[in-house]
Formats: sequence, C-alpha cells, structure tokens
Amino acid sequence: MIRPNLTIEAIPAGEPFIGPERIMRERGLQTMLRLGANESAFGPSPRAVAAMAAELPRLSWYGDPDSYALRNALAERWNTGRDDVLVTSGIDELLGLVVRCFLAPGEAVVASAGTYPTFAYHAIGYGGRVESVAYREDGRIDLDELAAAAQRCNAAICYLANPDNPSGSFADADAILRFRSALPARTLLLLDEAYAEFADPQALVEPRPLPGVVRARTFSKLYGMAGARIGYGLAPQALLAPMLKVRLQYGVNRNAQIGALAALTDDAFAHDVLDRTARGRAEYAALGAELGLPTLDSSSNFVCFDCSSRDRADALLEALLQRGVWTRKPGIAPLDRCVRVTVGDEGDRARFAAELRAICMRVTT
Repeated sequence: MIRPNLTIEAIPAGEPFIGPERIMRERGLQTMLRLGANESAFGPSPRAVAAMAAELPRLSWYGDPDSYALRNALAERWNTGRDDVLVTSGIDELLGLVVRCFLAPGEAVVASAGTYPTFAYHAIGYGGRVESVAYREDGRIDLDELAAAAQRCNAAICYLANPDNPSGSFADADAILRFRSALPARTLLLLDEAYAEFADPQALVEPRPLPGVVRARTFSKLYGMAGARIGYGLAPQALLAPMLKVRLQYGVNRNAQIGALAALTDDAFAHDVLDRTARGRAEYAALGAELGLPTLDSSSNFVCFDCSSRDRADALLEALLQRGVWTRKPGIAPLDRCVRVTVGDEGDRARFAAELRAICMRVTT
C-alpha cells in the first residue's frame, strides 16, 4: 500500500473551514446571507474590476512570476525596497512559506488557542508542534503569556494576528514592539495584519519592515479581492530570501496582480469602505446592547456578539442558519461564547438585525 509520509499520516483528519457553498448544498438553501467569512460586502474597487476585465483576453498568458510592478507599488507605499516585499497567493500561502522555511520538524510554534487556524495546520503539516495560549476572559490576546510560552519552548515562530481573528481585538504599536522584544532572539514573529487597515492608523506599527518580523497583508478584506487570492509579506530581504527558493513561481495569477495594482490607486474607494465598515460596527454594537448580546471591541470588519455561554452561542448560530444567515463562531473557550458576524452593507445589516431580533423575541416569549 502506498502511504503518505509519517508526518502527514499523523495529522488528524479535519478541515479548517467549511465553505458556505457546502452548507447551502447540505441544507438545500438557494440563497444565503454570507456574514461568516469576513468577505467585503462592498466588493472590489471599480478600477480593479475594470483593469482585470480589460486584461481577460490575455488570460492565456502567465502572470509575472516576479510581481514586479505590484512589488514596486507596495515598496513605494511602505517606503522600503522592492526586495523587502514578497507577493503571494493570499496570506495563506505566505503562512505556509514561513513555516516551511523557518520551522524544523519537532520544533515548537506559539499562537493563541483559537486564533486563525491555517497557521497551525501548516505548522503541524510540516512536522512542528503547536503550543497554545488561552485568550483573556475579555477576549483579548494575552501578550505576556504568549511571550512567556515562546520563552519556555524556545519557539521557532510566534504567530500573532493583529487585529485578531476571531476576536477583533487590537494591540497598539507600543504593545507590539514590547511584545517583540520579549520574545527569544531566535523566534520569528509572524504578524498577520490582514485587518490592519480597519484599525486606528495612528496606533499601527509604522509602515516599514521590522527586524525578526514577517508582516502579512492581504487584498482580501479592505480591497474586496478574496476570490482573487492575493496578499504579500513585508520583511527584511534576508527573511524573504529563503522563501524565494521554494515558492511557486507562477502561484499568483496574472489578473490578481493587475487588480491589486489598480486597487492601490483608488484611495477614495478604500476610504468609503472604511467609513461604511465603521458605521456598521457601531450599528452592531447598538444592536447587541438592545438585545442583551454585548459586542466585543473590534478593529476589524467583523464583530463578536457575546452570548454569555457556548450553548447559547451554538443555538444562536443554528437559529440564524435556519433563517438563511450564515455566521461563524470561535471553537475554543473563552471566545466560544461568541458569534462572529461580518459587517455587511446597509441592506445586509438591516436583514441581519431583523432576523436577530426575531430570534431573540422568540426566545423571550
């Protein structure tokens, strides 16, 4: 019998995500309000759509394996060199490259228990072990405990999402820099900033490569290009160079590069998305206060409604799904008491509010 290698065979069967398409098939749903994957409800920039549409006749061409034009534009935005930027097929590919290059079999990585799971899947898949640290009861990442865990196991990599997924919490620049200094010198900090554009720009770590840090960014959230699968890493060239040895040379598709380049020129669109998202977060907070489901502070494009217990959160998740509203919830305490809801557009939010009110009214009557 032909079998996979022992590292892969030892991984428990499972999936990090179940997509809404499968849920619709299994539930027999023809339509569904998608508020579970933090996709942008506001779509991509019209400039990006137009640029990609214009190039569709040349879809037979491979994309530039160097992503030269896009890396130049990103380097200018970050005030750094082109070689400090690596374009990847979404952040997920970047996570895999970092693990593959900087984690040896048997070594430890550190992350919060219940944070974005793709990093752990990569770490386990490449033969590492994951040391997890619980969130604080208020839903925030415990940076002190995370640093202490990295010290205890001499971690090869520490993964930190900021703003965090799934809590939406945010640590400011001073906290991040203190945290980096508290890690072992040999520990690489993988700073996932997928939602950073939604946070207070004055509180973000300044836009530049940081020693010992790989910063991960994406065009999936603010720029509404999740389906195009394009992201990038920002780090000193010495950290990115090993990844160039093993990355897929044509892993980033041509139209994604073209769309991302156009999206960077449309600041007015980006600012509108940020404004509408901030209004949506405020609406969700008010809705939660009205219904006795307080929301956690969020610096992202989603909000966690605190249901006070896992059982209540599970029940709310199912009740929403029965009404054709797809949301998600964290799976590990203490955040498993919450239901996470993407900030939809104005129509999405109105429907979600109506469905949530109806469910809460049914429970209380």
